[in-house]
Amino acid sequence: MRGTLVTVLAALALAAGAGAQRAQDPPMDRLRWLAGCWELQRGERVTLEMWMPPAGGLMLGASRTVVAGAVRETELLRIEGRPDGLVYIAVPSGQRETVFTAAAVTDSGFTVANPTHDFPQRIIYRRRGADSLIARIEGPGRDGGVRGIDFPMRRVRCEVF
Repeated sequence: MRGTLVTVLAALALAAGAGAQRAQDPPMDRLRWLAGCWELQRGERVTLEMWMPPAGGLMLGASRTVVAGAVRETELLRIEGRPDGLVYIAVPSGQRETVFTAAAVTDSGFTVANPTHDFPQRIIYRRRGADSLIARIEGPGRDGGVRGIDFPMRRVRCEVF
């Protein structure tokens, strides 16, 4: 009987430790909805953003903007789970990488911030239903205000050849 009690207590202690560990794990699975392809069309300007599903504490993404048949912008993206939380890493065309730290993560969106970056200082992704999202960048504006730009995107089929 004593051996059974010790085994049960040990199992409860391990479960409590695992629960505490899960609570500290980066909430990568809450971003699973982002996986796939997203498109923004404004006239001849088409932006396609693609995200791999989370695996191994990492989501990889890439974005390409084409205007009238010519590539105008590209961006490599990563969302990494680290011991202290999620980080969003952006490498826009011709620039160095910038790291943004997660400020909020929910099942329907996330906000990352880097107050030392020039622009943007905040990036916000908000899920709108199953087939659309709004990505928003924010930073310093005129007269000490906030400047923001919205990028409404719709889910599209990922083309694989």
